[in-house]
Amino acid sequence: MEDAANYQALNKANWDERAPEHAKSPDYAYNTLISDPQHLSGVVTFDLPLLGSVKDLHVAHLQCHIATDTLSLARLGAASVTGLDLSPESLRLARELCGKATGSEKCKFVEGDVYQAVELIGEGSMDLVFTGIGALCWIPSITRWAEVVVKLLKPGGRLFIREGHPMLWALDETVKDSLAVRYPYFETEKPMVFEDNTTYVKVAEDAKPFATSKTVNWNHGLGEMVTALFNVGMQTTGLVEHQSVPWEALPGQMVEVGNGEYALREGRERLPLTYTLQAVKL
Repeated sequence: MEDAANYQALNKANWDERAPEHAKSPDYAYNTLISDPQHLSGVVTFDLPLLGSVKDLHVAHLQCHIATDTLSLARLGAASVTGLDLSPESLRLARELCGKATGSEKCKFVEGDVYQAVELIGEGSMDLVFTGIGALCWIPSITRWAEVVVKLLKPGGRLFIREGHPMLWALDETVKDSLAVRYPYFETEKPMVFEDNTTYVKVAEDAKPFATSKTVNWNHGLGEMVTALFNVGMQTTGLVEHQSVPWEALPGQMVEVGNGEYALREGRERLPLTYTLQAVKL
């Protein structure tokens, strides 16, 4: 269990090295957010029909990475958006983005693990906790995560999360011609450890392989997520499963369907790729 004990350092090193390439990649539209004061990230654009108004809300964006979604929430009228991430290099780029982009005066950033969010942001200070795609796989316990969320929120505050579906995370992405279950669907004490010196976004053709290759992940079943929130006193107000995901999660089996989203080439009804979950603190 050495990797599990050291998961934060391993994952931080991985994100620190990849963050600059993510800022350069067209997939994140980092420079477009700077040049176009009306632009929103693809993830937040997808979220709009379910997200509702964030006007005048105090928002915590957990695991914010380079802040493309953080800035987008600010542009939608939030009173403040506090981004938290464990990667100092991601936060350097987040601050650089918000130092150049219109609407970023409402953004601030804190460095730390998601389990430190209450200490770093403030208990009962948030109207909305927002978490985007590809965040929860980096944490070992969904129960501890739910405890953080409920402590951050004011009474009546809400959670909005769109995340990769646990069924997607359970598939073997190296299989090109079928859907093959390889990894745990449910949360396990022992993590999944991966070795990969690439990244999930488009990078320059001459980009060198990354030096850091090891990451430590966990899956969390949909029922485990809903139950964890219920047990800390939150009421689920929405759960929608989607047939698209904002990167080519299963290479060779997907097609781009617009706004940076990918869907299965055939038989999309077979598999949910992402889900949106909403809950309110009672």
